[in-house]
Amino acid sequence: MQYRTLHNPPFLVSPLGIGTWVMGGWMWGGTSDRDSQEALLCAFDHGVNLIDTAPIYGFGRAEEIIGATLKQYGKRDAVLIATKFGLEWDEKHRIRKNCSRARILAEIDQSLRRLNTDYIDIYQVHWPDDNTSLIETMSTLSRLQKEGKIRSFGVCNYSVNRIEKIIKHYHLQSIQMPFNLLEQQNKHTLFPFCTKNNLSVLAYGTLCKGLLTGKFTHRSVFNKTDSRYSDPAFKGEQFDRNLKIVEILSSFAAQKKCSLAQLCIEWTISQPELTCALIGTRNRKQAEENFSALDNPLFSSDDFSLFERSIAHLIL
Repeated sequence: MQYRTLHNPPFLVSPLGIGTWVMGGWMWGGTSDRDSQEALLCAFDHGVNLIDTAPIYGFGRAEEIIGATLKQYGKRDAVLIATKFGLEWDEKHRIRKNCSRARILAEIDQSLRRLNTDYIDIYQVHWPDDNTSLIETMSTLSRLQKEGKIRSFGVCNYSVNRIEKIIKHYHLQSIQMPFNLLEQQNKHTLFPFCTKNNLSVLAYGTLCKGLLTGKFTHRSVFNKTDSRYSDPAFKGEQFDRNLKIVEILSSFAAQKKCSLAQLCIEWTISQPELTCALIGTRNRKQAEENFSALDNPLFSSDDFSLFERSIAHLIL
């Protein structure tokens, strides 16, 4: 496997990272701590060295699972931890954005404790906060970097305009954004911007909340506590269209003698602008399937170009 470079400061990172929203259980119908730990250890066995998480994933639970697993693994320096801040909640789990200096200073210590570490490799703003100035947020991150609590910082879900304002004064490590075969909007906007400005790209939603595994049908029903219940990708005409695309993609996967998930993962990490694609994984079985994409590449450069041309008409 060829590791890729994150730029500011330089880290070597696997093309696939493990996303941990599902491990927190919240909005995913629950999960098992033991299954989550086994999935993490399996990912490490396949050479994956980046874990992406956030306090909001299970209201601290995902970070605690990672901390316990890293203690068992015993190789903290071999793993890059990317966590986030800026979403706070009350006792009823009502959530609001808060990227103020006071909130960041409180969150960083909580995350360090849950993760069982004394530093975080990439500390990311989870969502923009219109009630807090960029200067207040970024200057606080710069302070944490000087103190050694974080090694670098990045942003998630930010527009080009916001990022432009930041990079005039601060060095961002990475930009995290949604990207997958069904949701390619950022390929034409943020991707070229990041390439031009030497910013690393972390992509989440690589399997579109499981839609690109082929396991859903028109009969699929989602509980109100499931994030897919209110997601437009799983509703009405858009869901119908997505299922038709999945059916076509499944035939390509059959030709390649691989799973649909493996095909979609391989396509994602073959994007030249992308640094690392994050895969949400619930247990060891899913981890074995998803991260085997690192062991057995499906595409030569010619195959990839042919596949791109073959599916161009599907994604408008």
